[in-house]
Amino acid sequence: MQDFAAIDFETANGERSSVCSVGVVVVRDGAVADTFYSLIQPEPNYYTWFCQRVHGLSRRDTDSAEVFPYVWERVAPLIEGLPLVAHNAPFDEGCLRAVMRVYQMDWPDYKFYCTCRAARRKQPWLPNHQLHTVAEACGYHLANHHHALADAEACAAIAIQLL
Repeated sequence: MQDFAAIDFETANGERSSVCSVGVVVVRDGAVADTFYSLIQPEPNYYTWFCQRVHGLSRRDTDSAEVFPYVWERVAPLIEGLPLVAHNAPFDEGCLRAVMRVYQMDWPDYKFYCTCRAARRKQPWLPNHQLHTVAEACGYHLANHHHALADAEACAAIAIQLL
């Protein structure tokens, strides 16, 4: 796969619709062509302790951020016509579907591929198939794990090698 967009969402709470940040890395001809990152005011707008502990974001960070439809107006043209790649794609696809449903947005029939599944198939010897482990095995050092853009960058590096 030479052309795709790696995507990663972070959520504020246990609701998949509660996306509070998004990172996108557009890959064309096997090289990074563009990146995008934004904070998002989550829906519902509250943070659980667990989620805050994972990514470090809180209402303080996102209360003045745009709501999802306005952020997606900038993302959609970047990824138009591209397959989407995520590490644990069912989570990220589930987030995208849920938040689009909340805002009554049409689903554009995005095709998702999963780097976690690909790693399980192609790197069964790894101790686990978490993003940072697979990224290291692919020669990519993930320095800022659970920052949406950093995770999307790691996912793109994995996808370039494994997909």
